[in-house]
Amino acid sequence: MPEARPITPAGRRVVAAAEELFYERGITAVGVDLIAEHSGVTKRTLYNQFGSKDHLVAAYLTERDQRWRSLVRTAVDAAGAPAEAVVAPFEALRTWGDANTRGCAFINALAELPDPSHPAHRIAADQKRWLLNLFEELAAAAGCSHPATLATRLLVLHEGALATQPLSIDTLRESTGLARDLVQAGMPPRRRTH
Repeated sequence: MPEARPITPAGRRVVAAAEELFYERGITAVGVDLIAEHSGVTKRTLYNQFGSKDHLVAAYLTERDQRWRSLVRTAVDAAGAPAEAVVAPFEALRTWGDANTRGCAFINALAELPDPSHPAHRIAADQKRWLLNLFEELAAAAGCSHPATLATRLLVLHEGALATQPLSIDTLRESTGLARDLVQAGMPPRRRTH
């Protein structure tokens, strides 16, 4: 997808239709004909805007990633204490999950697009690395010992909550509680809130 080319209003409709269809039905199950039909554009318009289905998938994940990161940053900024900021991505997930009941679009994309050279695979993998780095940065800012190790553990909990989201059990509540326990255990004794 050419980076210098802005997305037109028709292109925005294509991305919106692609997001709905890819998320609900799966990336490989949805063809450009269906996306063009749902967005009310011709296939030619779709290809003129995005060049290929692969680049459209990348555009869909990029848009979704920007919304997710914005939600997480808002949750981090709203946290009342550094320790709470570390677990803010779990709180953001609670809000995000209300409208996204089929689990994580990025995990789904990684499963459907295993080729690391696929542009959408790279976006999905980068999203997970971003979250890992954010956990580490927040843990370090909160004064937690071994912030890299803590970040990895928090990412595993977060991703586990995402992966089990389509089930009829609330793993997010337990994952958030475990995340808080891990953060508190990593805090210097004088800064613990328990």
